[in-house]
Amino acid sequence: MSATTDRPPLRIVPFRAPTARLALKPVSTTRGLLDGAWWPRSRDLTQELSTLADMLDPLWGRITRIAVNPTYWPGLPDMVPVNGHVVKVGWFTRELDPHKILLLSYTAGCWDLLVIPPETSTAAAARLMAAASESTGTATTASALMAAEEAVHGSSVADPDRDSPETSGDDGGASPYPAAAAAGPSRLLIGM
Repeated sequence: MSATTDRPPLRIVPFRAPTARLALKPVSTTRGLLDGAWWPRSRDLTQELSTLADMLDPLWGRITRIAVNPTYWPGLPDMVPVNGHVVKVGWFTRELDPHKILLLSYTAGCWDLLVIPPETSTAAAARLMAAASESTGTATTASALMAAEEAVHGSSVADPDRDSPETSGDDGGASPYPAAAAAGPSRLLIGM
């Protein structure tokens, strides 16, 4: 007597390093204006949204819709492929902060992420990610965080030469993400 199964044989899949750069607030009962921050690598929204949703699907539940403000994006897709399904993308100019993205799930709710421009320096991005993913502190909007970063540090957030590893010299092996590294276990950092 022999047994048969309908399952395909297991296959070995190589580890794929996370490509989305995220800092997320810890799961809690209280919600603020932001649930974390996302630092895309380019302004190719189709590629970047697909990568972001691929990363968040297993963590937050199946992402079903994404809303963006088109102010800083040169092209807007209608849909993006995510983990074997398609996610619809919508855009809102007045209703949605230009520095924020909204991710929706029918089963788990919605999340708001600060969008850090891809050309932002490493140090500025680290400060913004830490501020957006703090579990304590004052609730602030995405645009207010961006304005505060620019006001406190005196230059545009999107200044790639300032604080970059190429111009800062040898850091002795220190983390390029000082604020995020000092954050401790209160937030989840991905793809850094």
